[in-house]
Amino acid sequence: MRHTQVQRYVFTLPPAQSLPIQVESLGYNPNQETITRPSGYPMYHWLHTEDGEGKVRMNGQSLLLPPHTGVLLFPQVPHAYEATGTRWVTQYLTFEGHAVESILAAASIRHSTAFRWQPDSPLKGLLAQMMIRRKSHSDVLGLEISTATYHFLLSLSRYGQAGTRTNAAAGMHNLQTVVDWMEENVDNPNIGLKEMAQVLGLSSRRLHALFQQSFSSSPYAYFISLRIRKAKELLRHDPPITVKETAARCGFRDTSHFVATFRKHTGLPPEQYRKLY
Repeated sequence: MRHTQVQRYVFTLPPAQSLPIQVESLGYNPNQETITRPSGYPMYHWLHTEDGEGKVRMNGQSLLLPPHTGVLLFPQVPHAYEATGTRWVTQYLTFEGHAVESILAAASIRHSTAFRWQPDSPLKGLLAQMMIRRKSHSDVLGLEISTATYHFLLSLSRYGQAGTRTNAAAGMHNLQTVVDWMEENVDNPNIGLKEMAQVLGLSSRRLHALFQQSFSSSPYAYFISLRIRKAKELLRHDPPITVKETAARCGFRDTSHFVATFRKHTGLPPEQYRKLY
């Protein structure tokens, strides 16, 4: 896509609308500015280089993004990015949805990851095609862009090569057991780092190191993110449930602590989040 002006498409859905993948924005930036987000972005954020080169920093790591490379940033992952030269041309896509996590997990994408691909890869031009389609066709309900994003994620898992996948794959192999255990015990308020480490027979320090390597997160922070994810599901799909019941079913002993934690992770109190979805 060769343009000299910024292109940005924002998709607004009615609160009652719930698609498996909901796109917030899609765009092209011919002169990418410096972005710093200490608290991360509230949705999944894809960013790739069309021309020039950029640098992405996340959780103490720096990644260079020359052409034919991009990065998928998970929600609430602190990050910053900037051009390394005089000009950095980018395309981006931000999205969420109740099916995104399972789609990515099926492709073994479980944390923020950089990708690269061949110049003639089917990945090339997918976002540009989505923008052309959006410009020429009305998509009031967001169905078309949702389907196109699903196709993009499948293509990314098939044709993209994860730049950090070697180390991440080894970590995920070791951690899958404890991750599954966390998901099964998300409602248990008595779980701490010691109990997590015992699942694998490791020291707390070793478990912490594996999580940092694979998820750029501590084990307990990851567990909290699972609890918040469970809370979102309950608030979205079970309207009659109270905030107190939601807190208990997500492993929080104290409702006020749950409300504060939920707000910290989502930017909204639970009741307001439920109204939006």
